[in-house]
Amino acid sequence: MSKILKSILFHSSFLVCYMMTCCGQNNMAIPKEFKETPIPKKESKEWFKLNYSKNDFKVNIVNNKLVIEKNTEKTRECRLETKSGIFSGTDHGEWGGQLTFIPNDSQNTITIKKGNIKFIFLYKGKVYFIEGFAHMGINEGTIYEVNTKEHNLPYKKVVDFDDAAQAFTIYKDKLLIAAYKNFYIVKDFKKEIVFKNTFWQGLYPNSIAAFNNENVFIGIRSGIVKLDLTKKTLKFYKNAK
Repeated sequence: MSKILKSILFHSSFLVCYMMTCCGQNNMAIPKEFKETPIPKKESKEWFKLNYSKNDFKVNIVNNKLVIEKNTEKTRECRLETKSGIFSGTDHGEWGGQLTFIPNDSQNTITIKKGNIKFIFLYKGKVYFIEGFAHMGINEGTIYEVNTKEHNLPYKKVVDFDDAAQAFTIYKDKLLIAAYKNFYIVKDFKKEIVFKNTFWQGLYPNSIAAFNNENVFIGIRSGIVKLDLTKKTLKFYKNAK
């Protein structure tokens, strides 16, 4: 192989690697209006400023890029459409909620469970829902599996938490859950607490965007949080506006 050809191949490979690294970093770039800020101690003066803010920010991945925008969604409902019908969940805080199902072949609504329903999702071909409640000293949550093969749609508990899920996503074969005070990874329905008693208690996590194990973002009140699940570190980026 000639020296010229070797040089071309080397520089081409270098350029590809550079572009992959550069593009990957740009995809996860945090907008300049969000400044990395020391993590405040819960109920400190700095923490209360965050808690009193009216700005909630949600994170999302659009075209493989991190998108951050103000969260204006106030709905306490979640839905899952399936081939056989629609699952619908409600969460009205201390006034409760419920999980229901409307079959495609009938207008009769089936009430599956009373409770504060946070999320309904499909996972490995089965239907699951997350129930949670945090209020006045109560903080609890549970993942249930629905048996869709039975007419009355019975359910069973698969994971129990001492915490109420507030944001949730599926990353590869794992469930990522930002709860009221902790952050969980659930794999094969075995839970792991990765971050415990976090500063975001009372800052209302609302969304999770997971690019990889080193770049997981959470939208909260006043800013966003970046998690590294490998090193088990977190950083807080406060909205500077």
